[in-house]
Amino acid sequence: QVQLVESGGGLVQAGGSLRLSCAASGSIFTIMGWYRQAPGKQRELVATITRGGSTNYADSVKGRFTISRDNAKNTVYLQMNNLKSEDTGIYYCNAKTWANDYWGRGTQVTVSS
Repeated sequence: QVQLVESGGGLVQAGGSLRLSCAASGSIFTIMGWYRQAPGKQRELVATITRGGSTNYADSVKGRFTISRDNAKNTVYLQMNNLKSEDTGIYYCNAKTWANDYWGRGTQVTVSS
């Protein structure tokens, strides 16, 4: 059974930093990543990373967020620096296998201005 467990969200002032973690279990995952959903908006891509370490970022977070993963631990991280109020939302971990797509329950990130 696949499980994704996120941690690390919280309340931070603008300009601050947070680090999200997502521990996955139950399969081997090809691509892992983070998506977010702000109130009243659709879920959007934040960043993804392959097993080989290739990364992809939304333009809005380039230069501020860094995604990384530890394949041995099946864990993906998102280091978020210089946070802005528009980064507020629920952050969801995503993990893909060759056949399926899995989601965590989400962790709230709130940036106060």
